Amino acid sequence: VKLGMGSLSALRTVLVLNLVTALAGCAPGLNGTAERWEALYSRSLARIPGEKREEISRDGDYLLGIKRLRRLYCNVGIGFHIQVLPDGRITGVHSENRYSLLQISPVERGVVTLLGVHSGLFVAMNRRGKLYGSLHYSNECKFREKLLANNYNAYESAAYPRMFLGLSKNGKTKRGNRVSPAMTVTHFLPRI
Repeated sequence: VKLGMGSLSALRTVLVLNLVTALAGCAPGLNGTAERWEALYSRSLARIPGEKREEISRDGDYLLGIKRLRRLYCNVGIGFHIQVLPDGRITGVHSENRYSLLQISPVERGVVTLLGVHSGLFVAMNRRGKLYGSLHYSNECKFREKLLANNYNAYESAAYPRMFLGLSKNGKTKRGNRVSPAMTVTHFLPRI
């Protein structure tokens, strides 16, 4: 296999980060170090030069536009990022981790999907306004991305108008029918 200089550099970076993360996880005196390295590693995945990414083959051609890898930050309470856990739960987490990395993909003008990169689940909202992780793409996975006057975004369910993504001051999800874009619990800042 012939590798270019960019590929060798990327491979070396991944190997070093894996080694450091493994070592930090084994050392009992380094509280939080493993989590910080894991966040750095997951950020670096989005920027490895020369690497070709596989397209996720899901239920049809839902990925029509440019995909963005971001974390959605809500400045409520101590500040939380949305995370999509492998068991389908959606919560807020203060520190960045692998489950807070989202792929934001436009599906039509002003409408996006939010896919948890590591869990492989879409953020979805049911008719009662409850958020959940969905393995399959459906209308409940579509959100209207609205830019607010304070330069934050609000995400309104495309299937159920007037229902928004929201996090409480404790990092728990709020029901979409109990929040509005006038409330800061629905204001999210996409961060790299």
